[in-house]
Amino acid sequence: MDTPPYFDAFPDFALDRGPNGVLTLRLHSNGAPASLSSRLHRDLARVLREIADDRDNRVLVLTGTGDRFMTDMDLSEDSQAFKPLNWDMIFWEGRQALRALVDLPMPIVAAINGPATIHSEWVLLGDITIAADTAHFQDLPHLAGEVVPSDGIHVVWEEILGINRARYAALTQQVIQAEEALRLGMVNEVLPHAEVLPRALELAASLAARPALLLRLTPLALRQRLARRLEEGTNLGLALEGLSMADKPYQGEQDAAAGDLGSAPSTSRTSGRSTGSRAGADRPDTVGGIR
Repeated sequence: MDTPPYFDAFPDFALDRGPNGVLTLRLHSNGAPASLSSRLHRDLARVLREIADDRDNRVLVLTGTGDRFMTDMDLSEDSQAFKPLNWDMIFWEGRQALRALVDLPMPIVAAINGPATIHSEWVLLGDITIAADTAHFQDLPHLAGEVVPSDGIHVVWEEILGINRARYAALTQQVIQAEEALRLGMVNEVLPHAEVLPRALELAASLAARPALLLRLTPLALRQRLARRLEEGTNLGLALEGLSMADKPYQGEQDAAAGDLGSAPSTSRTSGRSTGSRAGADRPDTVGGIR
């Protein structure tokens, strides 16, 4: 079987396919554990579309590199992400990546090789999820960056955890360890790190032996609810996230204004307590993006 050209077309994705049609898609950054970048975010939907169009692919194994799935990011190229036209690119990429995952016409086995604190929804959308005992899950960057956590992770976590647990996790930046994730139903199996990828490949191989049309159609049937929820929640969610991004240059001014209002004499019979405010800062020229 010849190697398709797209295998070498995406610098942040390593692709390897066995003779049984099991394709391993491994995220990385220059061979090291993946760090979220503008290019990686942009190319995810593109590589998934190539994978979907190639009928020699029967099952996808999605994994990371080394001891983690993804915990770091370099979004220096997104310094102007708060501008509407720039955010529209992120809006489009984010929607397309999630849509490509839920529309992929083959089973997805996620081999979660370690902590996933950035875009954990990518692996949690796997039809089968095998996690290392060293893994943990968190939505780290959104609240840390003072951005609304609604790029799709809010939908996926809500579907997996239930609405109350998902809201708590989002608002507290909760860290969920692998064994707790297993108990909560976030993942299907927890294994020592060295056993995660072999187990994922074993499961993928057993699936790949089934009829081609069964493999292509069954995942689409099983993901219908997820597809609907992502379509409903991600359009508005990314718009809200973009609005909070647009607000970032003004947050210092607004906090200072809120502090001034809170310290002003009250003319009402019952005045609220002031919680204080941080000092307003000069409006920055650039704001780092959260993808």
